[in-house]
Amino acid sequence: MPFVPVLHAEWIKVRTLRSLLAGLAAILVATTALSALFASSADSGVDDTDPLYSAFFGVGFGQIAAIAVGTTALSSEFRGGALRLTLSAVPGRRRWFAAKATAIALPVLAVSLLTGLVTLLVGRAVLGSAGPAWGEGLRGAVGCGLHLTLMALFATGLTAVLRSGVATLSLLIPFVLIVSFVIGDMSSGVADFLPDRAGQVALHSTWDGSLGPWSGLAVTALWAAAALLAGAWSIQRRDA
Repeated sequence: MPFVPVLHAEWIKVRTLRSLLAGLAAILVATTALSALFASSADSGVDDTDPLYSAFFGVGFGQIAAIAVGTTALSSEFRGGALRLTLSAVPGRRRWFAAKATAIALPVLAVSLLTGLVTLLVGRAVLGSAGPAWGEGLRGAVGCGLHLTLMALFATGLTAVLRSGVATLSLLIPFVLIVSFVIGDMSSGVADFLPDRAGQVALHSTWDGSLGPWSGLAVTALWAAAALLAGAWSIQRRDA
């Protein structure tokens, strides 16, 4: 079966998942609301020297919703023999997985770019004259959209390897919330290359590490690509 009909079929399956729609809404709400709360709180310790990060603080929590979207959209295939039925209709396993990843990435990218724009507008409104300039703000909005999408794809690839949404979320959420910060405190620059932190360099006005905004996103993209390749290998080699 050609790629386009497979993509269409996977898009129909993805858009009918209520949990996915809730996850997409959570990306927007969590990122925007927590960014606004951080920026508006006089006691939150807003970093006045980095107005861009102040405006996009909530992305660190929005990426958890993006991870949940990427995980949920694929893990549904591993329940009740759904993958076996899917592969009987689409024998080309790598073609199916590519279509599935694309069907996940497109809505996440659209919502994430919208999230970046809304977060920028809210951040500038809350911070006023202390907010980011339009130039770096738009860079942050694009970086927000790309980073959240890459994290969703990273979770998708890892779910294909682990074949369990619970296992993937149990691994990634503590990693993002706890382990990444512990490694950051104990290491000298190693944490800058972790997938959840490298992409967020684009959300800073200035940066001290070896990665810049676009090179940081490139590192996160490499993590996502590696996870997707491992996921494709797992789908190809293991029984449905």
